[in-house]
Amino acid sequence: MYHKDLQEFIKFLDKKGELHRIKREVDPYLEITEITDRVSKSYGPALLFENVKGSKYPLLINAMGTYERMAMSLGVKDVTVVADEIEHLIKLDQYSSLMGKIKSIPKLAPLPFIFPKKIKKASCQEVIEDADLDTLPILTCWPEDGGPFITLPLVITKDPISGTQNMGMYRLQKYDKKTTGMHWHLHKDGKEIYENHRKLDIKKMPVCVALGCDPSLIYSATAPLPKMIDEMIFAGFLRKSPVETVKAVTCDIYVPACAEFILEGYVEIDELRKEGPFGDHTGYYSLEDMYPVFHVEKVTRKKNPVYPATIVGQPPMEDCYIAKATEKIFFPLIKMLIPEITDMNLPLEGVFHNCAIVSIKKSFPKHAFKVMNSLWGLGQMMYTKMIIVVDDTVDVQNLSEVMWKVFNNIDAKRDLMISEGPLDALDHSSNTPFFGNRLGIDATKKLKSEGYDREWPNDITMSEDIKKMVDKRWSDYGFGK
Repeated sequence: MYHKDLQEFIKFLDKKGELHRIKREVDPYLEITEITDRVSKSYGPALLFENVKGSKYPLLINAMGTYERMAMSLGVKDVTVVADEIEHLIKLDQYSSLMGKIKSIPKLAPLPFIFPKKIKKASCQEVIEDADLDTLPILTCWPEDGGPFITLPLVITKDPISGTQNMGMYRLQKYDKKTTGMHWHLHKDGKEIYENHRKLDIKKMPVCVALGCDPSLIYSATAPLPKMIDEMIFAGFLRKSPVETVKAVTCDIYVPACAEFILEGYVEIDELRKEGPFGDHTGYYSLEDMYPVFHVEKVTRKKNPVYPATIVGQPPMEDCYIAKATEKIFFPLIKMLIPEITDMNLPLEGVFHNCAIVSIKKSFPKHAFKVMNSLWGLGQMMYTKMIIVVDDTVDVQNLSEVMWKVFNNIDAKRDLMISEGPLDALDHSSNTPFFGNRLGIDATKKLKSEGYDREWPNDITMSEDIKKMVDKRWSDYGFGK
């Protein structure tokens, strides 16, 4: 079951007992962050602030802030359901015979209908106004932030060369009622489209920002998709229904018809302005730097919209559960490219790019090093500062078990790989921005063919017959069932 828009999702959460309404007036300057941070870290509900100081619009936050709500947002009981669907679609062997092709038709039938559908009239354009960002309940999240930030924007751009649209999530610092920063990182698709405008000497780059969409669209804007896959197509796949789009009022960009707000405007190609600091998902402030400026010309909206927001900072927070969904959903694609990987864990403390733990079926010398280099060659996995590789007998979701292997199995000279390469723009530890040194740790059992001439000890485990006997007698020992 997919949710046609954000307000339908709010009603769904309310019905499920997953929404807490706050009627008391609250301040978007720091107060909402402190409330949300406490609720988020206690694995609490989504929050709907109905009376935000200085704005007539209610604010929704922490909507995807648990594993269960993240799955609910995609219309499934568990995000592994989506992963299983992707895994089935990419199993090439099922198409190898005529019978296989025939059997696959029911699975493939929905695919042609996941492409965006253009309509002429949409709820996101019920009201059309001149730009005034002062009316929105934009959050100042942390004490050292450079100002208020729009934290859950779906930034939509159009490549002037290919004509294809892109949708990504890039924070927007509000400067005044008509301008914001545009936080495009060096390696992001939005930045590439920006540079393509420069190549063609197009001085004004049209940009639209959708605020508050169907949750599958919000998730899709964060997903690490290949360049050739439109985020709105992926959202259509997730919801099993095409995303309806409507032409923007001021430009040729098509925007989600279900959005609560659309900010329409442009970026001046040669204009930069200081942006930041910002309390980021790393748990540290990202420093101020020069970024493009987004000029808002028009705001279109529903008659009674809800403003969406999120906060980031020291984990766990809402963004962690979004990231864990990505880990599960895109694992089949990683496994297709690196089939020896049996499981993966991106721990919350690693804040997405700082740590990946993988288990492998080891079959040849230095196999772990091959896997490390393969992972660093996969899209956004290039940012991963630390990759830990263990044997397939190790549960990578059990950090205690993983650390036991790391602390006991490695020889520092033999089992560590240092690789220089790209790093996330938010990484503060490297001496240089955008690149530095990444660490690979081989915590697998060592083979004779790797030069290990000693006898590798077995893990201490109890025999199965004794374990089964104790299981049967457990209540007899006075412990209960």
